Amino acid sequence: MPSSTPPNRSPRRAASARRRSLPPLAVVGGRLCTDLLDLTSDLSALDSSGFWAVVLPFDGDPVCARFANVRAARPWPGRPWVGPDPASWRSSLDHDAFVAGVQTIRSEIAAGDVYQVNLTRRLRAPLPVDGDCDVAALGAALAVGNPAPYSAVVRIPSAGVEVASASPERFLAREGDVVRSSPIKGTAATVDGFLTKDRAENVMIVDLVRNDLGVVCEWGSVKVPDLMATEEHPGLFHLVSTVEGRLRPGLGWADAVAATFPPGSVTGAPKLAAVDSIRRLEPEPRGVYCGAVGWVDADRAVGDLNVAIRTFWIEDDELNFGTGGGITFDSDPEGEWQETELKARRLLTVAAGARDGAPAGAVR
Repeated sequence: MPSSTPPNRSPRRAASARRRSLPPLAVVGGRLCTDLLDLTSDLSALDSSGFWAVVLPFDGDPVCARFANVRAARPWPGRPWVGPDPASWRSSLDHDAFVAGVQTIRSEIAAGDVYQVNLTRRLRAPLPVDGDCDVAALGAALAVGNPAPYSAVVRIPSAGVEVASASPERFLAREGDVVRSSPIKGTAATVDGFLTKDRAENVMIVDLVRNDLGVVCEWGSVKVPDLMATEEHPGLFHLVSTVEGRLRPGLGWADAVAATFPPGSVTGAPKLAAVDSIRRLEPEPRGVYCGAVGWVDADRAVGDLNVAIRTFWIEDDELNFGTGGGITFDSDPEGEWQETELKARRLLTVAAGARDGAPAGAVR
C-alpha cells in the first residue's frame, strides 16, 4: 500500500503541519471559545469589549485573543490524546544540578541577597509521529485525569500557542474594581505533612503579593481574607492564601498585570532579586510555564487568570512541562528535588495518554 505521507515529507513534519492547520480555540472558565476575531499583545485591549482568552508567558510576549463565539464547554468530541513515551522526558536540570542550585540559593539567602527563590526545571519530550497530538485533546485528558479549578486550553497555531493547563492556582482575578490573588506556597503528600518552612514561604509570598497589589489599589483596601487555608488537589495538598484589594479609578488590566507579573509564588522575594537568581540558575527559559493563562470578559469587567503551573505546552514538536518549588534557607536539597518529582508524577502519567496507562517514572 502506498504511503500517505507525501514524498520528501517526514512523518514528524506531516504531524506538525496537521497541528498548524487546526482552527484557533480556547477552553477557559468553563467556556468553549471559537471563531477568532482579534489577536494582540496589547493588554489594554482587555478593557475594551468582547471575550478574550489570555496567555502571558513567563518569557515572551502576551497573547490576547478575542473570540466571536463563546458557549458552555462540552465533552471533547475528537480523538483521544496520545502523548510521549514516558521514558523520553528529559530535564533542563538533572538531580545533581538541581540540588546544587538549591545550595546556591541557600548561600544567597545567608548572604542577605534574597529571602526565597522559586527554582524550576523544564521537561521536554518529543511528540509521537503516529498521532495528531492536538493540545485540546490533552486538555480533555487533564480534565479527567487531573481536574483543576483554573484549567485552561488555548490553541492558536498561527501565534505559536498550544497550551493545556491544569493549574490549581489563581494569579489574578477581577470583578469590577476588586482584584484578588490566591498564591500557593506549601506542598505536601499528606494533609499533615507541611513543614515549618512551608508556612514561612506562604507568609513571605503573601507579603509580596500585598505589596504588588498595593501599587494599583486604593490605600487601605488591600486585605488578606484567607491565610494558609489547606486545599486538597489530585495527589497532594497545598497551603493557599488570598489577598484582595480595590483598583484605583482609571486603572485596568494592563496596570494590574504590570504591578503583579510575574506571579510572586513562582519567583520569590524580593521579586527582582529572585528573578535575577532564576536567570542565573535555570539554564532554559520557562516559556509559558510560571506565566498566566485565563480569560477576560471585557464587557463585564471580570476575568480570571491562573498561575501557569501544572501546565503543558507544545514547542518545536516537543511537549514541554515545568516543575519546581520555593527554596528557603531551611530547604533540604534532596527534599526539594523530591517535591518536584511529586508535582510532576501524576501529570506526566496523564500526558502519556492512551499508552496502556504506562507510569511516567522519574525524568532524566
